[in-house]
Amino acid sequence: MDTGRQYKIFISAAEPSADAHCAGLINALRKTGLDIEFAGLGGIKMQAAGCSLIENTASGAVMGAAAFGHIGRYIKLINKAKKYIKNNKIDLVVVCDSPSFNFHIAKAAKEAGIGTLFYVAPQLWAWGGWRIGKLRKYCDKLCCILPFEQDWFSRRGIDATFVGNPLLDEAGGNLRTNIKDFRDFKLVVSLPNPSQNARLAILPGSRAAEIETLWPAMQQIAIRLKQKYEGITFNAVAVDEKGLAILKSRQLSGFDCDYSIGNVMEAARRADFAIVASGSATLQVAAAGCPMVIMYQSSKLLWHLAGKFIIKTKYLSLVNILADKELVPEFMPYFTSIEPVVKAIELLLEDKESIAETSGELVRLAEPMVGNAAEKVGKIVIEKIKSQNPVGGAKKINAVHNK
Repeated sequence: MDTGRQYKIFISAAEPSADAHCAGLINALRKTGLDIEFAGLGGIKMQAAGCSLIENTASGAVMGAAAFGHIGRYIKLINKAKKYIKNNKIDLVVVCDSPSFNFHIAKAAKEAGIGTLFYVAPQLWAWGGWRIGKLRKYCDKLCCILPFEQDWFSRRGIDATFVGNPLLDEAGGNLRTNIKDFRDFKLVVSLPNPSQNARLAILPGSRAAEIETLWPAMQQIAIRLKQKYEGITFNAVAVDEKGLAILKSRQLSGFDCDYSIGNVMEAARRADFAIVASGSATLQVAAAGCPMVIMYQSSKLLWHLAGKFIIKTKYLSLVNILADKELVPEFMPYFTSIEPVVKAIELLLEDKESIAETSGELVRLAEPMVGNAAEKVGKIVIEKIKSQNPVGGAKKINAVHNK
């Protein structure tokens, strides 16, 4: 343990998921016994872990086309972070996800002579590959959360390490039992009413834009399924109390469900099937061994004009990208008709063997990503800050400013 030596780490997290990842990292670093002070951009989870926030960025996160309406806010945040980094003695800057925003933070760190660590790799393998030069310039260390990313980025000159997926840290030893737990599957087609005990989880996402576009459609799908399978039940999962209030306020007439908050994996463990907004939650559902359909809505015009030409991967959902096949049905982009989604769900619910096989494949897919990601990233952080010059690049810069 270093005695009499304090380190300071600046962390930038612009979304709720990144806030959670970085809170885990902070907690892991605190267990090392090193004297580390944390400051940065994030949310309530980072703050609760002991990070001094210069601005709460996670509560109002937006993405995609919706982000254009918030450019002014992001410019102010970037300038505020730049000023803080320039005027404080920082040993390392950690940026998590949101590459369009965090490239600016990493650039400010490099200009101040401070090392940078990217936690969660930008998905340049899917689109935006021209940004690899920018990543190479501003990233000293890249911590990847998908198994294939380490090799992909390493071959392009990035110091990359696969650390596991923080979303799956909670799976731990439960992962291998998920198949057994889940596979008392209730939809036994030989029963008079195969839907008698069917339980469906509905996960419309955490961002306002996702809820606005997907939640009504997901409810319509549920209503249709209820008409065919009288015994089916639904549980909708909200990211937090605010998200719960939004879901309840937009509940359609004729739709009935239970609600839960936050724990995606637990909700998926209790479910026989899930309807999920595309994103990282699909990996948690996979780790629970829960078959699913994945949805994401986009502008039909933008998709046909640009989207389908920009995206380089054969599949669009993380689950199918990792499986390198359509392991689960993906409706990306979903436009307006729920008919194909309803049909896909019905086919799966009525095929006992197929749905059980899918369950096992999903668990095996998730298994390589399970581990203590926060602890692994924490070890890399400590290596970075200890390997630097004792006086630190940031301290040299600040010495100049203080003259």
